[in-house]
Amino acid sequence: MATALNRTRPVVYASRSYASGPKQMTVREALNTAIDEEMSADPKVFLMGEEVGEYQGAYKISKGLLDKYGPGRVIDTPITEAGFAGIGVGAAYHGLKPIIEFMTFNFSLQAIDHIINSAAKSNYMSAGQISVPIVFRGPNGAAAGVGAQHSQCFAAWYGACPGLKVLVPYSSEDARGLLKAAIRDPDPVVFLENELLYGQSFPVSEEALDSSFSLPIGKAKIEREGKDVTIVTYARMVDYSLQAAEILAKEGISAEVINLRSIRPLDRSAINASVRKTSRLVTVEEGFPQHGVGAEICMSVIEESFDSLDAPVERIAGADIPMPYAANLERMALPQIDDIIRAAKRTCYRSAPKAAAA
Repeated sequence: MATALNRTRPVVYASRSYASGPKQMTVREALNTAIDEEMSADPKVFLMGEEVGEYQGAYKISKGLLDKYGPGRVIDTPITEAGFAGIGVGAAYHGLKPIIEFMTFNFSLQAIDHIINSAAKSNYMSAGQISVPIVFRGPNGAAAGVGAQHSQCFAAWYGACPGLKVLVPYSSEDARGLLKAAIRDPDPVVFLENELLYGQSFPVSEEALDSSFSLPIGKAKIEREGKDVTIVTYARMVDYSLQAAEILAKEGISAEVINLRSIRPLDRSAINASVRKTSRLVTVEEGFPQHGVGAEICMSVIEESFDSLDAPVERIAGADIPMPYAANLERMALPQIDDIIRAAKRTCYRSAPKAAAA
């Protein structure tokens, strides 16, 4: 296993650029239009959280929605995550469809009792009599220089809980299609966005611009096909993995990059089908290595596709420490493109294996 601290000085690579298509859309705009269209289509949908109304969202995701739908459906709350999350769950019990915005998912810990005990378990404990159609959304994981209490990835935390669906968009099409699916879903959904992707533009298909568009929950997407090694990742690490794959291709290694899109349910069939083709696996995530998403993926492959593996699996994860504040230490605590490249080369036996532990 490799963590982000096990590295030499990293090389800085530029962000990916995309060719102009029929429509370019930022992730911020994708989320905004998805909420707008779902609120327009269904009067039961409403948005609630800190600064979502008058300020138009801490990250401007809810821009223009207060003027369009009024304070009865775009509700500014006091700074009390436990309070407004609980109100949202109660509203969902009675058939409304709340969208609860957390300014950062680190603050969702103030409301975790409602997310887990009040929302995730209610359908089971009521023998199917109570549905909880609620979406908990907001930025997840590291941003830039915001310290340990604003930088943690909660994909593994919420992905471990039965009763929740956990979605992790990467591109604008992901964000738009998955958020629409989440709002329409009868079960509670944790929707983990990435602050550093909000302003990034992606090409969006004509199909995705239709108000009826949605993406299936629990289905991964092959972002790049390959034959030598499978790289499985999510959110911002998809971008890093695609950049790594481009560099690897120049060195004769064909990497298949899978964008999970969904942590729970996990698309085990797509992951295992790819590994049976490439015979090698690298997982990439920003979260902590212990009990992480990558650990679950690796175990799934060992259980279902062990005979297809030609090399040990490789895990790339964040360092097993609270996030440092200093920019240089923060970078060292997070996976970088070089880490992915080295892991892929190791599993393809193109570089020296990791040194054995003393």
